[in-house]
Amino acid sequence: MSQTPEPASPDGAPRSIRLTDPRALRAYAHPTRMALVGFLRRSGPFTATRAAELTGESVASCSYHLRMLAKYGLVEEAPGGRGREKPWQATAQFTDWPGYSEDPSVAEASDALSVAVAERYFERAVRAIEQRHRLPRAWREAEQFSDSLLHLTPEELTGIGERIEAVLQPYEDREKDPGRRPEGARPVSLMRLGFVDREIPGEAPEAGGTGAEG
Repeated sequence: MSQTPEPASPDGAPRSIRLTDPRALRAYAHPTRMALVGFLRRSGPFTATRAAELTGESVASCSYHLRMLAKYGLVEEAPGGRGREKPWQATAQFTDWPGYSEDPSVAEASDALSVAVAERYFERAVRAIEQRHRLPRAWREAEQFSDSLLHLTPEELTGIGERIEAVLQPYEDREKDPGRRPEGARPVSLMRLGFVDREIPGEAPEAGGTGAEG
């Protein structure tokens, strides 16, 4: 198992935890566990009882999933409580994993986790669209559902990601410090995807590949 916490946030907690062990990657790919980590990052610490209320799972199931997440360093026990009423907290604000690895087991587990996360993104986006009629006009006009087709090098795509990250970082402190949130602020999820689009006619196949999907 290997996790490498990245630079700490202002409150001293690691900003991101990096998963590189295939067992940890597979463990985190479980939808209930991803949901639990997300809830803990947004509204933790909380107990397995509260986790059951949030996820619709049983208390016993949530206790098991929380223990598995703790095994791989994604959550930890928070001060106070005992037994099933002990609170849990996330160990970092974000999770990171390899986009490329020479180790086939790491590459396979990383890709499987990326698929699981993408499916969760899609489900959340669909729910947001289905419920957006309940939002005030200002929020409906501000929400963004769009894409762009750009012809980029790997280095340029990496640079775009770094610049977007720099734009977003000044707002991250508001998650832990409600006093920094301006009046009218609400939780907003920004999902970033940048991938080589192989559906474009004339797109060259990968070196050594056939150009077929899959």
